[in-house]
Amino acid sequence: MTIDPTKTDLKKNYTSQDVAAIAGVSQSTVSRVFAGNTNVSEKKRKKILAAAAKLDYKPNAHARSLITRKTMMIGIVMRNIRNPFYSAVLEIFHNRLSARGYHLIFINSENEEIQESEITQLLEYNVEGVIITDALLSSSASQKFKRYGITVVLFNRYTEHLESSAVFCDNYLAAKQIAAYLVEMGHKSFAFVSGPSDTSTTIDRLKGFKEVLDDRKIKDLTIEPGNYTFESGYRAAQELMTRNKNIDCIFCGNDIIALGVMDAIRTIGLRIPEDVSVVGFDNIRMSEWPSYALTTWEQPLEEMVDSAVELMIKEINEKDAPMQVVMMKGHLVVRNSVRSRK
Repeated sequence: MTIDPTKTDLKKNYTSQDVAAIAGVSQSTVSRVFAGNTNVSEKKRKKILAAAAKLDYKPNAHARSLITRKTMMIGIVMRNIRNPFYSAVLEIFHNRLSARGYHLIFINSENEEIQESEITQLLEYNVEGVIITDALLSSSASQKFKRYGITVVLFNRYTEHLESSAVFCDNYLAAKQIAAYLVEMGHKSFAFVSGPSDTSTTIDRLKGFKEVLDDRKIKDLTIEPGNYTFESGYRAAQELMTRNKNIDCIFCGNDIIALGVMDAIRTIGLRIPEDVSVVGFDNIRMSEWPSYALTTWEQPLEEMVDSAVELMIKEINEKDAPMQVVMMKGHLVVRNSVRSRK
């Protein structure tokens, strides 16, 4: 029977078999396309999507999961969602996974380490994979995910004894290049406002920055703890500039810290960059606002997300796929928050 979707007397709840009939393909090929399977030619995929559009066909996710035993759900755990960097990360992950037919379950973790209740919530949704961003994954949590066959990918961080694939920026090399740039610009008295001291991000950025200063025989470095928030940056700058008025540049663990540092410095009555240079990390959208014009390090965010998604889907579909570590480089974005002191 020829299906004519323009006829109002025909059924409205079309099935994948109806789509297959119009597209001239098998029902299994239609299912593969809507499951995000890439082993379908682009020509067939376009015909299937065109047929589905004509029928206004929407796949039944629940029915599909019963047949394929796949829920097409991915969990993503974030702690510091107020940080614009992670808001951007969430948006890109949503777009990339949606395009592959996956649904994103967002968990806003309230603690540095992912909690049992959050793990339980992900298990209740029968997620096929979990992306961990700025929360810490304990060994026990990692083992629990593994026991239930759930793929885990760490994003923008890694752990010392890796039990999961990870995608992150080379923070060590980035911090070395930032330090070299500041030294070349003639700075003499340095400060670093960090994030939490137990994260790979903070450890590598401090290590790289300090290593360059040590190589140049520069000992004038003050380290002030922060928490990757605007408030912690604001407080840190007040502390630093009160204790040591000779500080002429501050490297901040991320951009949102840097914005807090800059506002605090101006409140004190100092000028940026005339009195103090400031460098951030991440290149969030606010960093290019004229009131900040922050020199910062840009991470290859879209490429990092693409890599994490590819790793996730590969490990979901191939349970024996080897764990992988992907480290990417970024580049320095020079604006107006640093001046030469030569």
